[in-house]
Amino acid sequence: MTAGLHPWSRYVALGDSFTEGLGDPEPRSPGGLRGWADRVAEELSTGHEDFAYANLAISGRLLHQILEEQVGPAVELQPDLITLNAGGNDLLFHRSDPDKLALELDDGVARLAATGATIVLFTGPDWGATPVLGRTRGKVAIYNENIRVVAARHDAVIADLWALRQLTDPRMWDPDRLHFSALGQHTVAIMVLDTLNVPHSLEPLTPKPLPERSWRAARVGDIIWAREHLFPWVVRRLTQRNADDGRHPKRPEPGPVFGTSMP
Repeated sequence: MTAGLHPWSRYVALGDSFTEGLGDPEPRSPGGLRGWADRVAEELSTGHEDFAYANLAISGRLLHQILEEQVGPAVELQPDLITLNAGGNDLLFHRSDPDKLALELDDGVARLAATGATIVLFTGPDWGATPVLGRTRGKVAIYNENIRVVAARHDAVIADLWALRQLTDPRMWDPDRLHFSALGQHTVAIMVLDTLNVPHSLEPLTPKPLPERSWRAARVGDIIWAREHLFPWVVRRLTQRNADDGRHPKRPEPGPVFGTSMP
């Protein structure tokens, strides 16, 4: 595959804080967070003027919430590349049964796979060296094996966090030991791109800064985004009567990676 070339034009990321980008603050990014998914989208957009990216992930969401709230909207966005990470909060904080979680996950992945998009699923990382989270290591390992079965059933791709031994380096983690640092997010992004067999410009242990844009380029991008994405989004929100917890995706609509893609 030639550098910069790949078959995807619209990428949608689903999940919780891991995919939202907690631990990787960036004031110039939508929601003030960057994260591995943004970094992947940045590389995928190189040489692809029409490439669009949406991130529907919301911090704290459990598996059933991700499936209920994000799968439907993701399908409506008609992506050809979807990443989904879900179940970590269930295992770490709710002592959920990894086998039951896998059954739920299978149904959600089936809906996503029916779109014909490339689906990327994540195994959970190995928290074995962490005093408290290490207690869930067995459940995470079982869930990971179930994820592999789900991926095989639906021809999905596995992004293997468990096998990513670089994550044992303390520098990869935010001080809370729950979320990845900027370096960790960068390392995950490299793994995802390598898993997809996409040539990229990311170097190990050297997080790539967010490119600066000229004032003119920024204004043009903002105007186009507002007309095509912001106003329709606002109208939908004003007419939406369902109550929610006030938390929304940072990139609810597909848009240019380096444009403002958040209300």
